Parts: sequence; structure tokens; C-alpha cells
Amino acid sequence: MLLKDLSSSVALRPVRYQFATVRADSYDDNWLVIDGRVTTPEGSWSFTDPCLLTHEAREVSAWLRAVAAGRVAVTEPDGDGELSPDTWFIEPVVAFSLADRSEGGTVAIRVHLSLEATPPWQQSDDGADIYQYAVELRMEAAALLHAADQWDRSLISFPPR
Repeated sequence: MLLKDLSSSVALRPVRYQFATVRADSYDDNWLVIDGRVTTPEGSWSFTDPCLLTHEAREVSAWLRAVAAGRVAVTEPDGDGELSPDTWFIEPVVAFSLADRSEGGTVAIRVHLSLEATPPWQQSDDGADIYQYAVELRMEAAALLHAADQWDRSLISFPPR
């Protein structure tokens, strides 16, 4: 799935289950390794991490479709200026929030990147500000729906086990 605007992009794709063989454990059997490629005006980087369960991965396209349909509210920073995602997962590596919605149907989404997914110049051991690095992308609803379709197609090979 490719989310992009004129200055930034975030490409995400599932590449494999974390464990090739079924271990009879509902969590271990369903961890997906996600490959991410990020480009911003600050620089480019990539990550590969087992950060989404199969059922969580399916929530990503549902959230994109809900944003495109106008069913997700804009998430403002809290009183301290901290950002919280609209949708997040057990592993806080990737999360999403809606930053803005314009009259013409364009939206600005945030892809929150933490831990292994943060840019190399932002990584530290302290774990502070877990959702505070976010790539903001301004996109049309049709582009969000296309990205959701891409994501769903990429998940066909990874059913829940």
C-alpha cells in the first residue's frame, strides 16, 4: 500500500508471518512482518518488523475507508501538544490518525511511526513520545480507497491461522 502526497510517502506491505510454522498459539501464529519504506523532506528510511497481527492488519483498510467516507473525526493534539492516534495496535510501531479534513474532500492523515519504524536520527532507548513522530500526508478520498484496496490485496496471502 502506498500513501503519498507531493512531499512524503509511506509504503507498507506484509512480507511474511513472523513464524513460518504454526505454533498453536493465536498470537504467535498471526504476527505479520511488515516492510515499510518512508520518504519525507527530512530523509528516507525503511524498516521491517513483526508489528501487526492478521486481524489488526485488516483494520488498516477499514480505517482508510472510514476516513474516505467521512466517518472519522479529526484528532487534535491534546492540551500538552501530544498526538494520539485514532487507531493503534498491540505493537506500537505503526498507527494512524486524521489530522485535517478540507471542504474539497482532501484529508490529511498521519502515519505515526514508533520504535523500529522511526527515522534513524530519531531513534533512542528512552521510549518517550511514542506516537509523536508522524508523517502527515494530504490525500484525496479516491487515493485512500485505492490504498485500502492495495492493502487488502496484499493481505490475501496472509489469512488468520
